[in-house]
Amino acid sequence: MAIWRFDAIGTTWEIATSNDLGADARQLVGAEIERFDREWSRFREDSSVTRVGRAGGSISSPDAGAMLDAYRDLSTATAGAVNPLVAESLSALGYDASYSLVASSPIAAPDDWTDRVQWTVGEALASAPVLLDVGALGKGRLVDLVVGVLSDVPGHLVVDAGGDMKVRGDAVRVGLEHPYDSTKAIGVIELQDAALCASAVNRRAWGDGLHHVLDARTGVPVRMWAATWAIAPDAMRADAVATALFFEGGAELAASWGVEWVRMTTDGRAERSPGCPAQLFTTRR
Repeated sequence: MAIWRFDAIGTTWEIATSNDLGADARQLVGAEIERFDREWSRFREDSSVTRVGRAGGSISSPDAGAMLDAYRDLSTATAGAVNPLVAESLSALGYDASYSLVASSPIAAPDDWTDRVQWTVGEALASAPVLLDVGALGKGRLVDLVVGVLSDVPGHLVVDAGGDMKVRGDAVRVGLEHPYDSTKAIGVIELQDAALCASAVNRRAWGDGLHHVLDARTGVPVRMWAATWAIAPDAMRADAVATALFFEGGAELAASWGVEWVRMTTDGRAERSPGCPAQLFTTRR
């Protein structure tokens, strides 16, 4: 296997292929990541999201419809706990564009986001300034896009973006990393022609109990669940469910989408969906 490692969108990527990727393929991957980041990153001064956050307007993007349709389902299933306007809530706790990591009082995200943001397949439109954060599913969407860019590359393919991964071809045995000890796994899964996405409160964490998984209704980080994993045919939905599983309604959304999952509480107990193929090593609920 040939492995190409690089950093992009704030994480480390690994792309494993049967043979080395040529310069043309690598250029296509880089261009697709840059295009997505330029449109959807709230950490870039030159992004479409930043522009709309300052003045309103539109984001022309082939990802708008798919991502915001999924957000609508996420928001409905979790009674508003997942909301793409959570950016200001994250910023209030210090996870802002400058990574200040200096927290102020939590603030709730606006609950009328579907009134403030309209969208079609290829465009999102805000009539007034509104700052979007697509972190609940955006990295998964980008993994799917990169796999699509490499569709003509023959043989085995694994695209892994900081733990959000998609496998094409041969099965890969993947450990489910313990959120409190990266040298251990709480279980393993055989992944083939599918995606696995994970989320955990120890990732992007700072301060006392502060991390990136917030309840948009309160702006406060979640406390009950420590880590989630979701398995689906596409990484975007796996990523979305990995976020939804921190809240009531997440398991029901997963079932409606046909997504299997595992999640672990902060006291170390694990549970999984009835059809999940993962082998767990930890205590089950």
